[in-house]
Amino acid sequence: MSARVGFAGMTHLGLVSATGTAAKGFDVVCYDSNPALVADLRAGRLPVLEPGLDDMVAANGARQKFTSDLADITSCDVVYIAPDVPTDDQGRSDLGPITEVISRILPALAPQAVLVVLCQVPPGFTRGLPLASERLYYQVETLIFGRAVERATQPERFIVGCDDPAKPLPPKYREVLAAFDCPILPMRYESAELAKISINMCLVASISVANTMAELCENLGAVWSEIVPALKLDRRIGEYSYLAPGLGIAGGNLERDLATVIRLAAEHGGDAGVVEAWVRNSRHRRDWAARKIRETILSRWPSPVLAVWGLAYKENTHSVKNSPSLATLRQLPGLALRLHDPVVSAVDLDLDGAVQLPDALSALAGAQALAILTPWPEYREIPLADIAAALGEGVVIDPYRVLDPMAARAAGLEYHTLGMPSVAAGGRG
Repeated sequence: MSARVGFAGMTHLGLVSATGTAAKGFDVVCYDSNPALVADLRAGRLPVLEPGLDDMVAANGARQKFTSDLADITSCDVVYIAPDVPTDDQGRSDLGPITEVISRILPALAPQAVLVVLCQVPPGFTRGLPLASERLYYQVETLIFGRAVERATQPERFIVGCDDPAKPLPPKYREVLAAFDCPILPMRYESAELAKISINMCLVASISVANTMAELCENLGAVWSEIVPALKLDRRIGEYSYLAPGLGIAGGNLERDLATVIRLAAEHGGDAGVVEAWVRNSRHRRDWAARKIRETILSRWPSPVLAVWGLAYKENTHSVKNSPSLATLRQLPGLALRLHDPVVSAVDLDLDGAVQLPDALSALAGAQALAILTPWPEYREIPLADIAAALGEGVVIDPYRVLDPMAARAAGLEYHTLGMPSVAAGGRG
């Protein structure tokens, strides 16, 4: 009989991971202690936004069971602990909700069932749990907001923490992993817990290189997007390198790992100076849009109106955790704002002088300038001629290069983006 899999915690990580596992043909129990959330899930009202997730849940049908009854966990051969781990403004994890879920799940486990910690925890956490090592594992999650369904169904590899990497994995657990047809890398608990942090350190290093060099491009007449292909063709760097400049590091997970490394280095006498430099670089680049707004808008008009497209921390998600857009707007108190975001409501965001509009073009009415602070795909589809016609003074601040710079110039827009000199308007009159 095929393995029966349970997931405890129906926030982003648990829901997406459970859905991906059910899509591989397994019967999956999706447990959460919140009956109201479970009722919403049964009715198809999902608490997270991910492209393709609603359709996949619907296609899974009866294979994916949503429940708030712990007795349903008893039937599972493998149970994942999968709630999202909240972080504070300093990047510190709150492990209280995770330990609470584990304490509820452990008594409900079948005698031979395997427990897998899927949510991110610091080194040493998994080994300290009160369960026999042959039934206890840690699995590194590598979901990406906005691409989580793809990552959950087509993982690059599985990193599995265990007490003894030389021992074979339990048959039912291995059956689940083997269904995804990717490499399985067993290692010690602590190695796996640190592997997730190591992955994010490499990403942060790439982001820091891109942001630092893109800023030089803006001031030296170079274009960062012209340089990137040369780097990706270097085998020491690689074609999949993360080299897109942005407004610092956002979302919470990367900040948490930076804070963890700094803390661990201090505790053990290590040197985390390079990590502290990445944090400073991130904060500097986070403020690029606010600096550009002051230079190009506030310096010209005494009481300007700014249209803003995007409030979420990145496209294809409703999360505003550490959103660069909100960080930018909160540096500009008193500025009149006309906002649009496809999924985020500004009602509870405490933005003075802000009005939210139902569509992107209507947000441009009466505005001197537009700042595109989240690169939602739908913004790329809006004709530049329509933007130019609706926008008062034709100034566009577009850090993520949602619009084409030369086409923006041809449409008569003054265009500012990361990684290249500003483009003056052409033919606006």
